[in-house]
Amino acid sequence: MNHLELENVLHSEIPLTLAMELSVNEVSENTVRLTASLEKNINHKCTAFGGSLYSVCVLTGWSLLYARLHSMDVHAHIVIHESEIRYLLPVTTDIKSKCTIDNEQHFNRAMNLFHKKGKARFELISTIFQNGDLAVWFQGKYVIHR
Repeated sequence: MNHLELENVLHSEIPLTLAMELSVNEVSENTVRLTASLEKNINHKCTAFGGSLYSVCVLTGWSLLYARLHSMDVHAHIVIHESEIRYLLPVTTDIKSKCTIDNEQHFNRAMNLFHKKGKARFELISTIFQNGDLAVWFQGKYVIHR
């Protein structure tokens, strides 16, 4: 799946992504990078709105799972089950988020469980950096099911 295909899925399946001016910058087997316009996600302090930062982080993890499952020809529903977010610095530029699958062994164990039981959990970390410093840290627990 290339970045334009993933972007089209996001815009058609999750209409909020259009209003946020969300774009896909990178999609690979283990990494997804998304960007959302600051202008469309700004708050009264001229920084990125916290709800937008959260949404971009959730979508980055969701997108990584979607792209990875698509590459494996696995069809499953992906939902966020639980999350934790830390807002460490204000974001004053376009929102740039990254999520990576760091542990193939954990991923493969979860996929084996999905094939046996029709359900699996994945824990992913998304980050947003501001001028080289970590501005937002997000841990999402996602569930896939048939």
